[in-house]
Amino acid sequence: MQRTKSPAARIAIICSLSCAFAVVAMAAEPKHGSFQASDGVKIHYMEMGQGSPVVLIHGYTGTAEGNWFSNGVAEALAKNHRVIGIDCRGHGESEKPHDAAKYGPQMSKDVVELMDHLKIAKAHVHGYSMGGMIVTQLLAMCPDRFITASYGGSGVPETDPAQQEKVPADQPGPDPQEAEASAKLQTNPHRDNEALAAVRAYPWKEGERTSIDLTKIKIPVLAINGEFDRPNAKTHRMQRELTSFKAVVLPGKSHLTAIMAGYIPQLYIDTLVDFINANDKA
Repeated sequence: MQRTKSPAARIAIICSLSCAFAVVAMAAEPKHGSFQASDGVKIHYMEMGQGSPVVLIHGYTGTAEGNWFSNGVAEALAKNHRVIGIDCRGHGESEKPHDAAKYGPQMSKDVVELMDHLKIAKAHVHGYSMGGMIVTQLLAMCPDRFITASYGGSGVPETDPAQQEKVPADQPGPDPQEAEASAKLQTNPHRDNEALAAVRAYPWKEGERTSIDLTKIKIPVLAINGEFDRPNAKTHRMQRELTSFKAVVLPGKSHLTAIMAGYIPQLYIDTLVDFINANDKA
């Protein structure tokens, strides 16, 4: 004969289930944190999930929230990984100096200092657009901190004029929705145009931003670019010089529609997740 649970027992079960659902809900919500960089600038970051670390670096005028957490990228990665999205200085909820001298190489140093702050020795590092440029600087500066490196809306272009002539022509585009996506990006509430101008005004020396010997990079590298975002120009050199490289082109996508919420194709998310999962050696 089946016993009927007492009211107290039923209440205990309901409370247990409620707590379990609450824990799951909390785990699905990103945590926010910040630290002070070595030059005193406050850097904000977002974090979600558990497992081997994945560090995500957004593009110019973007944010960690917009580039990764609102479009499904962070959520998909967080099923198996500890995902950390940095708000680069001058962007998002990080401090926004109006002095150009506060930018430049310090933006890549911020990523290393974030990893140190979180006690992360190595990570999968993925950057979009400006974030991809930062990935290149980090690969040149501290390749030992990478498990894998991956680029979105970016790559390492040819610098040799003879090789530049061999790059296949790219499709002109653009995606018809690119202008609409650009207009939406302008409405970011954290946007500080004076700080963004300072980012662009940093006096880089010739070759300083992208100087790297790709033949010395032995980890797996991925590049994901929209069909109308010059994928050949961005990856031709990588195809030639890297020992373990994969390039994926997103049909019909331009620079912003390849990544922004409401436009990003599932192919971007699946490609990045599959690449990181397949090369996870942490």
